Amino acid sequence: MSELKFPPNFSWGVATSAYQIEGAAAEDGRGPSIWDTFSHQPGKTFEGHTGDVACDHYHRYDTDVDLIASLGVDAYRFSISWSRVQPKGHGAWNEKGLAFYDRLVDKLLSKGIKPHVTLYHWDLPQGLQDLGGWGSRDTTDCFADYADVMGRRLGDRVASICTHNEPWCTAHLGHHVGQFAPGNKDPQLAIQVAHHLLLSHGKALQAMRASGVKAPLGIVLNQSSVTAATQSQADRDSAERQYAAFVRWYMDPIFLKRYPTAPGLSIYPTVSENDFNTIAQPLDFLGINYYTRIWASESSPPVPAPNAMGVNDMGWETYPQGLSDLLRQIDRDYDLPPIYITENGFAGDDHLVGGKVADSPRIAYVHTHLAALQQAMEAGVDIRGYFYWSLFDNYEWNSGYAKRFGLVHVDYENQQRTLKDSAHWYSDLIRKGR
Repeated sequence: MSELKFPPNFSWGVATSAYQIEGAAAEDGRGPSIWDTFSHQPGKTFEGHTGDVACDHYHRYDTDVDLIASLGVDAYRFSISWSRVQPKGHGAWNEKGLAFYDRLVDKLLSKGIKPHVTLYHWDLPQGLQDLGGWGSRDTTDCFADYADVMGRRLGDRVASICTHNEPWCTAHLGHHVGQFAPGNKDPQLAIQVAHHLLLSHGKALQAMRASGVKAPLGIVLNQSSVTAATQSQADRDSAERQYAAFVRWYMDPIFLKRYPTAPGLSIYPTVSENDFNTIAQPLDFLGINYYTRIWASESSPPVPAPNAMGVNDMGWETYPQGLSDLLRQIDRDYDLPPIYITENGFAGDDHLVGGKVADSPRIAYVHTHLAALQQAMEAGVDIRGYFYWSLFDNYEWNSGYAKRFGLVHVDYENQQRTLKDSAHWYSDLIRKGR
């Protein structure tokens, strides 16, 4: 393997999200979220799996943080369960829920680990969904109030606060194709939801800054490079359209105060006066989640992607060069703040054998993507840190517990945690780098 060299102040981390690991779904005053509702509907998730227990992190956070510390990482990215701290998403707050995140942050700090907080990782309180969810403009104000309270509660101790994780997934997977909660299939609604997510992001930054929150503030976007399968006009137009819908749809409003145009892009949201001024708040950082590229083929049948480096357990092509290509492209197109790679990871067919999990494909995936990241940094892109997704095998949304992204194997029968070979490799890489 080629040698990897990163700056001594480069931040190394792991990431999780609340619904995927916490469990304790109905304990200590937590209200239901749209994922509680969705996952309990027959046929919505793999074998009916839910996040009711997940990795039981709510009860095991203390020893889980010890495990994180054992890896040698200096940063941990996690999300707040909105309905744990404010059960309906509006109205009364839940002190037991707020106290849990206080304890988690304090434990991380006691171990020398910088906490990076995500306010929204797809688990809208069901109480807000009942009032229209992200389709309602009122939800943007509820989110700003939530951000303000959490910012004042944790902002003096955490290393960063991000408003949204992957708004494309909430809008498209949750409201266009119905694959994720709340399970809507309405293209026009999905576009309006995307706009409200961006608007809520801007309002949240305004609210937190008005309250004097000291932590750096930003947003996390999932992005991919896009490759036209052939040089045909149809494939080139498709590549342009998919890049506009996936990357530019969220970047252009934040950095350029507009939505993109592209061949075949025809549905736009209702935008009120000053919305773009609200959305385009200055960012202290930008989080990028990268897993694979988009392969654009309009022929029938489609031209298959080369898959020269194989695919993961989700069927996603391993294509590290896409990370470098993407980062250099957005660095050319926008005036960017410092970037963190907030998610990058590999779903593997992992098995615990003799107390060990051999997962060399994951090690190869991370190594090649870090090499691509190094290329982008050498080209001048300002990247400050890398978070592997995910710390644990966890609840993988509509795939249930069938897909394993973790550095740490979880036996869901007894909650036993076992460091995979990749965890030991990642830990060694970090220690050598220091």
